[in-house]
Amino acid sequence: MARGTIDLWVGIFVTAGFLGLLFLAFKVGSATNFSVAEGYVVTAEFDNIGGLKTKAPVKSAGVVVGRIEKIVFNNRTLRATVSMRLGKQFEFPRDSSVSILTAGLLGEQYVGLDGGGDVELLVDGDQIVLTQSAMVLEKVIGQFLFNKASESGGDK
Repeated sequence: MARGTIDLWVGIFVTAGFLGLLFLAFKVGSATNFSVAEGYVVTAEFDNIGGLKTKAPVKSAGVVVGRIEKIVFNNRTLRATVSMRLGKQFEFPRDSSVSILTAGLLGEQYVGLDGGGDVELLVDGDQIVLTQSAMVLEKVIGQFLFNKASESGGDK
């Protein structure tokens, strides 16, 4: 084959590969996209949100039921207030609890929503009172080391 023909085929394959990767990126992006424009907003206050970000998923039983809409610092309570928009098709009791969890060992953080047993359901503007803050790895390691130092100091 002539040099020009080989260059043409290489260009075609490189372009096809690039288009394929672009197509896959859009497919994966839209597969994880969850729109809850038609939903209701509930809030929760946390002592520590770790690395939680807006648009992070809200999951219940492993299913994405909403997204984090807004995170603000409350100067009065000195806690982080997290606003979550839940899909209107998902109904949760008023005594539900939320906790900040991590996907995998060092993965992204998300909010886990566990349903309660109340008869009344959450509505737009409600606040979830039962919260569990993010587990910060540095604090856990520090506490472990402190406990080990206390144990060894007590034996002497």
